[in-house]
Amino acid sequence: QVQLVESGGGLVQAGGSLRLSCAASGDTFNRYNMGWFRQAPGKEREFVAAIIWSGSTTSYKDSVKGRFTISRDNAKNMVYLQMNRLKPEDTAVYYCAATKTIYYSDARTYESWGQGTQVTVSS
Repeated sequence: QVQLVESGGGLVQAGGSLRLSCAASGDTFNRYNMGWFRQAPGKEREFVAAIIWSGSTTSYKDSVKGRFTISRDNAKNMVYLQMNRLKPEDTAVYYCAATKTIYYSDARTYESWGQGTQVTVSS
């Protein structure tokens, strides 16, 4: 399995930007499709974005399309989530995860998870 560590969370005003990073170690990084999920207090964990192993295909939750961009650097074993025009409803703990399946939006298919990083958007 791959081990994952997120960073880059913080407090930002509505309309601002943050860039989350996820560092992978252990197994061969480019064997995995990567995803970002988030969980707000009292809510279930939800899919945010995913990118396949080559970086050629991405997928997004509808509410973040046009605002968030997922990318990866296989040479550095890193995956990123650039978040622009942030809204208070984006407030959550954000998790990086790895899967070898094509079911990117289903959290149950992911085999490795990071510890999460808090993103708070003030109005």
